[in-house]
Amino acid sequence: MNNDNLQNQQEKLDANIEGVSDEMIAKVGSQVTEQIVADYLVQHPDFFLRHPALLASLRLQEPQRGVVSLVERQQQVLRQKVQGLEEEITHLMSTAQQNERLFFLYSDMYMRMIDCQSAQEIIDCIHQACTQLLSLADCKLWLIDKLLDHQNVITNDCYGVLQNRLTKNDYYFGRLQQSEQEMIFTEPTTGSVVLIKLENGDETLGFIAISSQDADHFDPTMDTLLLEQFRKLVGKLLGQHLQAK
Repeated sequence: MNNDNLQNQQEKLDANIEGVSDEMIAKVGSQVTEQIVADYLVQHPDFFLRHPALLASLRLQEPQRGVVSLVERQQQVLRQKVQGLEEEITHLMSTAQQNERLFFLYSDMYMRMIDCQSAQEIIDCIHQACTQLLSLADCKLWLIDKLLDHQNVITNDCYGVLQNRLTKNDYYFGRLQQSEQEMIFTEPTTGSVVLIKLENGDETLGFIAISSQDADHFDPTMDTLLLEQFRKLVGKLLGQHLQAK
């Protein structure tokens, strides 16, 4: 390879490097310039007050609406924020109404349970509240070592479910394995369930299993404030009736 070829290749390489460098410098320079402008406007909020003509002449390019004024764009952003706030308020009001309904339902159920004369009556009260008032699919009770004659008491050995789902937590929300579903509800459920550990003092009595046809009804993010009150009261009342047998 002669000196002329080497020189030509070196010139091409230098040209490519210069082209890349110019392109990179242009991009970096553009970013720096935009950042400087953005920082300046943030630090000088009165800039457009001192330049009203510039504010009126500004135009923004939108993919759907084409060219719009800055004021129109601000109005659109404000309308979107207002709409989002209205939707949030509507959701909060709906949640508050639902919580109020649940509060009164739980309060009524507590008074009925306190007046119950047997563990069977307590189970009937809970089952009615879940299936009729809350429109849930089913409600079952499993006890560790207590025999209780009732159609909603699970007769299968669910100790493995207790250990698997409720060893570290007082609740389990979500889906169960098919074998667990059949053991608790006698047949698979396509929805979601909540398992609630029942305790009386330091003694673990068993758990309540409640199912919903809605696969998203019982979600791990659910609040447990009302359920915790329910869990403690049911455990205490059931424990008293079972000890009295």
